[in-house]
Amino acid sequence: MATRSQTAAVLLAGALALAACGSGGTPQAPAASGSKTLVIDTSFDLKTADPGRTYEPTGLIVGKAVYETLLTFDGADVTKPMPALAESYELSEDGKTLTLKLKQGATFADGAPVTADDVVFSLTRVRDMKGTPSFLLDGVEVAKTDESTITLTSQAPNPALPFILPNPALGIINSKLAQQHGATTNPQDKAEQYLNSSSAGSGPYQIESFNVSSQVTLKANPKYHGPKPAYERVVIRNVEAATQKLNVSRGDSQIALNLSGDQVAGMPATLQVKKTASANVIFLLANQDSAISQTTPNAKFVEAVRKGVDYAGLLELAGEGSTLAPGVIPSQILGALPAGQAPARDLEGAKAALAESGLSNPTVKLEYPSELTVNGLSFQPLAERIQANLKEVGITVDLQPAPVTTALDNYRNGKEEMGLWYWGPDYPDPSDYLVFLPGKTVGLRAGWKEGSNKELEEAGDKAAAAIGDENRAAAYADVQNKLNAEGPFIPLLQPSQNIVTAASVTGLEYHPVWTVDIADLGVK
Repeated sequence: MATRSQTAAVLLAGALALAACGSGGTPQAPAASGSKTLVIDTSFDLKTADPGRTYEPTGLIVGKAVYETLLTFDGADVTKPMPALAESYELSEDGKTLTLKLKQGATFADGAPVTADDVVFSLTRVRDMKGTPSFLLDGVEVAKTDESTITLTSQAPNPALPFILPNPALGIINSKLAQQHGATTNPQDKAEQYLNSSSAGSGPYQIESFNVSSQVTLKANPKYHGPKPAYERVVIRNVEAATQKLNVSRGDSQIALNLSGDQVAGMPATLQVKKTASANVIFLLANQDSAISQTTPNAKFVEAVRKGVDYAGLLELAGEGSTLAPGVIPSQILGALPAGQAPARDLEGAKAALAESGLSNPTVKLEYPSELTVNGLSFQPLAERIQANLKEVGITVDLQPAPVTTALDNYRNGKEEMGLWYWGPDYPDPSDYLVFLPGKTVGLRAGWKEGSNKELEEAGDKAAAAIGDENRAAAYADVQNKLNAEGPFIPLLQPSQNIVTAASVTGLEYHPVWTVDIADLGVK
């Protein structure tokens, strides 16, 4: 897949939403009525309701409810794409052509049928409008074979495509209606304002009101062709984490999405607390560019760091629901290494590796964004714990916290001697993690240039071209094992995603792309 310069900014925006210390407006209380109203409190990271432009976490929650995609996932399982607007799909043996058969009877919110022409327009618009999610379809040609068949053709094998299509940014819009309001398949598109206030999708909900700083209100789509959603109205409010806890505790909301492990520890027994490992992987990097550091390119130094970190201690710090990261691919995604391969501290081995490095009492700078939290977990205590761990090895770590914009610039430009960062999936497929290889996006941020490790790079090419789940899982496991043995990255952990719900809410599953599928929620 193509490298993407915007990815880190997008991911950081998502993480910063979790760290928001104030809401951007005053959320309104839900209307009092006998109807079933669901109130969700979250920290907004929201720019638009236009599926062709949205890529922020809150926007994906809204997009999943309002627009349907060709394929989807069943609950929290991201290992197998399932039919949605497409009733079936088939990937060619060479992995270059994906053929989808459209379901019959699906309609948009205005009653118009969903057609192959709508699909072609919608996907072409995302790709060619050049909004944030356009990279999802880079190099993919979209064509209508007949009235019920769509083909997506890539120049190179693209087995990740079925895993990309469920992204709400690829929601299918009513092309005729959207074009009446300025939609085009080029950067001159002017439909965003309309799509921020109206629904041009076929999903179970419609937009009733939309404010990027305070509140989004959805109402059930009476013409939805699938099962009727349990809630007639859904209010999504922008609320700081401390207030989220208060609201859900006293029944002013039914769901709180952004609470830390500490905040959910003292919840009333009447509430449901779902703790599950997020798909975010926190990692260390050691720069391989000798112009940046004379210390971190030393392979034995990296080995000393890898063996010297107290992973169990970091996991305890991260809290219940978190898990160690055996590799860069998180546990939910095809190709993840088994939990049994998670690293363990080897202090004596770390000291021996440092002795072999030829470095005497090295000092290194560890940079990280000071105000960034991931799933409620701050980087500061993690950095302090790593500093203490490596001091026992004989390595002095000079902590260099910086505002996120400064830290991000240094990280992107490959100027950090050591860095503490995280990666979340653009889409739940292992190909998204090839960016850690030499010459790729994250590899370059660690000063790891193309040609630095031919064997690993060839393993990456093999994994990218592999077809079939079994072959792909084995190929990506091989990449990660080589990366762990010879790379400049040290995967640490996946922090917990904590979601609190009222006892009345059923069916909630954390999803690494759209967080929660509102239409899956029930009420008792």
